[in-house]
Amino acid sequence: MTNSIKRGMILGFIGIVCFSLTLPATSIAVPYFGEVIVGLGRTVIAAIIVGAIFMMKKQALPNKGQFKSLLIVTIGAVLAFPLLTTFAMKSLPVSHGAIELALLPLATAGFAMWRGGEQPSKRYWIASIIGAITVIIYAIYVGFGQLQKGDLALIAAVIVLGLSYAEGGKLSKELGSWQVIAWAILIGAPFFIIPVGLSISGSMLQAPVEAWISLLYLGIVSQFLAYVAWYGGMAVGGIARVGQIQYLQPFLMIGFSVLFLGESISWLTISLAIIVVGSVIVGKNAPVMKKEVHLE
Repeated sequence: MTNSIKRGMILGFIGIVCFSLTLPATSIAVPYFGEVIVGLGRTVIAAIIVGAIFMMKKQALPNKGQFKSLLIVTIGAVLAFPLLTTFAMKSLPVSHGAIELALLPLATAGFAMWRGGEQPSKRYWIASIIGAITVIIYAIYVGFGQLQKGDLALIAAVIVLGLSYAEGGKLSKELGSWQVIAWAILIGAPFFIIPVGLSISGSMLQAPVEAWISLLYLGIVSQFLAYVAWYGGMAVGGIARVGQIQYLQPFLMIGFSVLFLGESISWLTISLAIIVVGSVIVGKNAPVMKKEVHLE
């Protein structure tokens, strides 16, 4: 494995660990701040930080082609995913959401072939399918087979974030990893200020410390710093290969839900986690071919 792939895998893992705290933090914050503040307010918080960084660095504007890609990232990572997961976390436990979000690697790989020009090998797809089937079996076993509105929201979130991940990973190679999510945040934030402002109420001041910490985490880490590591990892290690690390995310989420929310964990979860980790090890070492694509 080359140094660039190793660096990409390390950055990707850091990003996934940070993302794995997103659903637990959302679950803690939503009852006190509501869907709009948690779903959109995190972007406003991140925009303050990004704006200060851009002013200090005097960042150049993206070109027309880059701006089109940034719109895709903005719609997926900044608008749709936060809102959809916030809605889902009103009615679903974190473990439920974690299992469904485990389908992200397949969505990311599919969009990577379309937008990034990557062609994963058969070994990669076999590893991906094994990982996906494993988490589906887990979901069925624990009784999550019946679709609810929250399930539909999470499935939609998987689709839009898969496209956003692939587009952001591709764009990171020319724009820079942290610049991709930073520009997406700045593009989306102005549209969120009014609804966020109208949703602020005095009762929020009574929210406990853990709720405020969760909201700040969502704005600073989940919405910005985690994407810096994640897009940076995909840029140097390959979208499809680094995307395999996402199979660890459901089990990290479940672990964090035990730690912070008091949810229980079984030996079945641990056993299936070992299988998923094995698929990641196989998949990340599988060859990934590259072809030239010409997008309008």
